[in-house]
Amino acid sequence: MKTIDDLDVAGRRVLVRSDLNVPLDGTRITDDGRIRASVPTIATLAERGARVVVCAHLGRPKGQVRPGLSLRPVATRLGELLGREVRFASDVVGASAADTVAALVDGDVAVLENLRFEAAETSKDDAERGAFAEKLAGPAELYVGDGFGAVHRRHASVYDVPRRLPHAAGGLVLAEVEVLRRLTTSPKRPYVVVLGGAKLSDKLGVIAGVLDLADRLVIGGGMGYTFLKAQGHEVGRSLLEADQVEAVRGYLDTAEAKGVEVVLPVDVVTVAEFKADAEAVVVASDAIPADREGVDIGPRTRELFEGKLADAATVFWNGPMGVFEMAPFAAGTKAVAQAISEVDGLTVVGGGDSAAAVRQLGFADEAFGHISTGGGASLEYLEGKTLPGLEALED
Repeated sequence: MKTIDDLDVAGRRVLVRSDLNVPLDGTRITDDGRIRASVPTIATLAERGARVVVCAHLGRPKGQVRPGLSLRPVATRLGELLGREVRFASDVVGASAADTVAALVDGDVAVLENLRFEAAETSKDDAERGAFAEKLAGPAELYVGDGFGAVHRRHASVYDVPRRLPHAAGGLVLAEVEVLRRLTTSPKRPYVVVLGGAKLSDKLGVIAGVLDLADRLVIGGGMGYTFLKAQGHEVGRSLLEADQVEAVRGYLDTAEAKGVEVVLPVDVVTVAEFKADAEAVVVASDAIPADREGVDIGPRTRELFEGKLADAATVFWNGPMGVFEMAPFAAGTKAVAQAISEVDGLTVVGGGDSAAAVRQLGFADEAFGHISTGGGASLEYLEGKTLPGLEALED
């Protein structure tokens, strides 16, 4: 892939696809990590005299204009981080966008409104998506793909626009790919993959992929209960994907055949009612009462997981160990984050809820080797899938 160093950007309109999909509480940004990660590429282009036009999505408005998902507060925060004015267009390819782009001078930065307000951005119809891509690309002279969190999507701004303009990968995308290549090409060992979160089905492909790479698979969070069920244990009212139990048994057999150690919880924190002030009772993972549900890994499991991470040379982590959003059930996730932060080697936090968790729990980004901006993209890369946005950036 070409880099922005390969482009002559001075005086030219450069369309940058960034990932600015940040969590909002009303108009307040609760985690600006993705915006901060996007700043270096945008700042470099502006400093080199480009007329920078940033496009991005926020949430899932499904082709409808939803004021609560406007990128306006994101543009404001981007301006604060850049230390310069950032213009904002109130549409994507309409009159406001045209006027805003036309008014740019060398070094200026503008942000277009939420791409997903346009249904064609995410259309599965190639012609519809292509027609929108033509409009989006129209005012631009160059394209820079820097939205790693969206590169696994075959969307107009990610896949179709770079096919219509001279293009390059931004620094964020290059950094993400470099880290993921290190995870999939001769990683230093022991290589430990830690998986959690609610949905096991989202990670089955990753499990299949890493069984050929990892030395140890540590599993907690909501997905862990399906593994416990596959071993014949009662899981009560805990999260369970019953239709995946047989698949999990197959993965456990495969792991054993390949010599990959699978580490599961030995105790869990349970509640009778899912609320922050519910009475929490720690029980053995093979003795969860039928009327209770697991909400976090227990203290013995925290100690077990910490031990399994102590000798790691490479760690990839995706998914919290429990309901970290509720303080009483955050201890497991915090313990795992702390253990990973102390690893002397490459540590990668795989975006999504994991990235949100480490920041919410008070860890600095610098405590880890890399915090990905794209949970879904990272997982699909580790599965070995071709990512449309990366494919489009290749020469």
